[in-house]
Amino acid sequence: NKILLCKRAIEPRLGFWTLPAGFLELNESTEEGAIRETIEESGANIALGALFAIFDLPFCNQVHMFFLAKMLNPSLNPGFESLEAKLFPVNQIPWSQLSFTSVKKTIKLFINTDEKQFNKVHTELIKIK
Repeated sequence: NKILLCKRAIEPRLGFWTLPAGFLELNESTEEGAIRETIEESGANIALGALFAIFDLPFCNQVHMFFLAKMLNPSLNPGFESLEAKLFPVNQIPWSQLSFTSVKKTIKLFINTDEKQFNKVHTELIKIK
């Protein structure tokens, strides 16, 4: 019942908390990228779950996709792109220190989604930063 966040060690939004995320490599599936980025940024060993949210961000030519995942053990070992990785109870999420709108929206969706609805993919267009 905790959410894994990483404190960014790189720009943009250096020093702000984010869900483990990043850009896909060539010839990499979205699932492979999600697992790789989680390992690179947090060192967490995960079992990847379903796609949970997709955000279109045309103002920065990006699409953000977030998957559900379960940690297979409590060990964290953040890589060079993260200053810190930490599990936060829902009531201790550092809302004012979250990095991006899509991260905030994903966490809010996760908190407010009934477990029966986790198989639904949430989509939204984010028009401004």
